[in-house]
Amino acid sequence: MACSATSTTLISSIAAASTKSMAFPISKNITLPNSFFGTRKSFQSRVSRSISLTRGSHSRNTFVVKASSELPLVGNIAPDFEAEAVFDQEFINVLCADNVKLSDYIGKKYVILFFYPLDFTFVCPTEITAFSDRHEEFEQINTEVLGVSIDSVFSHLAWVQTDRKSGGLGDLKYPLISDVTKSISKSYGVLIPDQGVALRGLFIIDKEGVIQHSTINNLAIGRSVDETKRTLQALQYVQENPDEVCPAGWKPGEKSMKPDPKLSKDYFAAI
Repeated sequence: MACSATSTTLISSIAAASTKSMAFPISKNITLPNSFFGTRKSFQSRVSRSISLTRGSHSRNTFVVKASSELPLVGNIAPDFEAEAVFDQEFINVLCADNVKLSDYIGKKYVILFFYPLDFTFVCPTEITAFSDRHEEFEQINTEVLGVSIDSVFSHLAWVQTDRKSGGLGDLKYPLISDVTKSISKSYGVLIPDQGVALRGLFIIDKEGVIQHSTINNLAIGRSVDETKRTLQALQYVQENPDEVCPAGWKPGEKSMKPDPKLSKDYFAAI
């Protein structure tokens, strides 16, 4: 539940007082690193990853991927987090005893968790508003959308209160999470260390809290709501039908495939 107007006023007063003492007041005019307009520089990862692929029981023919790594790879439990956010033009934070917690969705909903670099930028509002405009479609398939950046809740709120025609977001139908400590971005492996912002990472997390899909785009490349929804629906289908798999570009209502040398021929014969 979002804070009351009283709590919001209190936080705004604190923000105003803090801003006066800061050498750099909150502003819509920001300076971005040159790489923000194109691609980030590469850096060498020091984390080694080992992925094991095993096959399930013969009776179900399911494929199980278990990723052994400290970083969240597909097949691992998603790192839990608790953070402040902005939703419905209000703050969600500890003053309301109601931070956003990923664990609150376990056993209840699928989650689309996406990271973006910064508020008041360029590609970001096109993605954020696109997910908001189609939020009802995700609700209908039991899924919540959560957006995350390293900005403060004050910046999030200012952006939400800015008209879309001026590069703002307007009202959103899902929470924007504040990751000012950068701990969430780091735990999901999307933080660019030398720039302090997150790559455009997107994770589909199932109701058991397992990351089932991830994509990471460089800073200049926006993501597709259509493809995110299609991938989510394919995931839900194979979880409901564990003896089947979804071929390339599969959409609900289309023919799936049996992961078997003989039975798969039924699919190939039909296309």
